[in-house]
Amino acid sequence: MEIYKDIDNDSGVRGYEIGADYITVWFDGTARPYTYSYASAGSGHVDSMKKLAASGDGLNAYINRNVKFKYVR
Repeated sequence: MEIYKDIDNDSGVRGYEIGADYITVWFDGTARPYTYSYASAGSGHVDSMKKLAASGDGLNAYINRNVKFKYVR
């Protein structure tokens, strides 16, 4: 797990892991990670999430607005 930078200190994201066709996100206060894949959330969303994760800003807000429940079940 890569630690999420959270440059504004306003995110609920603790960390992430990026794969070829997915991103796994660990949130504060949750017992398990959530994986968003090309198949579950769409490649455009996953690629956007990868960029936000690497930048350390905006990932939690993006997830809540666009893919909140589109994780792999």
